[in-house]
This record gives sequence, structure tokens and C-alpha cells, in this order.
Amino acid sequence: MNKLTPILLSGILLFGAACSEGAKTSADSPNSTTENTSPPPADTVQKTQGDATSDIRKNQANSDIRAREQRNNVTGGDAIRADGDLQSEVRSKLEVNITKGQLTVDAKDGLVTVGGTVPNQTDLAKIEPLAKEIKGVKQVNVTAVVAPAAPASPSSNP
Repeated sequence: MNKLTPILLSGILLFGAACSEGAKTSADSPNSTTENTSPPPADTVQKTQGDATSDIRKNQANSDIRAREQRNNVTGGDAIRADGDLQSEVRSKLEVNITKGQLTVDAKDGLVTVGGTVPNQTDLAKIEPLAKEIKGVKQVNVTAVVAPAAPASPSSNP
């Protein structure tokens, strides 16, 4: 039974990794980095920003990032990183630093692709340097576009 447990756990992890989609910075982010993007509604951006900028979320994300960086430093930073780990870490980094973005992150063999929308050129320019701060990221392909939030429709306001 002791020899079977690691095999079962490995199988579950591999199955979970194979079934995962891109990591999203918000529930309203595109489902893939190649999906056509349109400006998100202003009320959606405001809600997402509120979630991302809450002190609890910031502290949680920064704590997660620090813990991952510490684990990476123990390995010397030269270990091969799993695609899912890179995806998750880049997503966390972007979520905390680009709070009004609707981004999706994919990773494959050190190549990270970031798609979706950001509200301005300044945030678009932040994506690549932030992603490259994560150990194991070799190259960043940014397919995200600048699309300021669309004004809220009158029917969405009670």
C-alpha cells in the first residue's frame, strides 16, 4: 500500500494538470489567451478591483508569492518548474499588481502567454516584467490588449 500511494497521488496530480485551463485573474477573464476580448463592463471591473485590492487578498497573494519564492530558492532556482506552477504564480503576481485587468495566463515549458484586457498602456507594459520575476519563466508572450472598461448600462444599475 505504501508503494501504491505515491503512484495514485501522481496520477491525480497529472490528471488535474491535464484538465486545467489557463489561470485567470478574475472570473470574468477570457477562457483562453487567444480568445477575442472585449472591454469588460465598468461595474465588473470595479468589483474585481475591490476583491483584488482588499487587504486580505493582497496579504494572501503576497504571502503565497513569498512562500513560492522561498521554495524556489531552496532548489537554487534551476529546477524545472511545472507548467501549472508557473501559470499560478504569474497569475498571482499579475492579480496583485494589475488590479483592473481581466487576464488569463497559460504556461508551457517556460513560455508564458498572457491574454485578456487591461485598462491602459501602463498596465500592459507591466505584464512582461512582472511575469519574468517568477523563476522558471523563460519567455513572455503578451496577447493582452488595452480595453478600458465599458460604461455600465443603465439597466444594470437598480
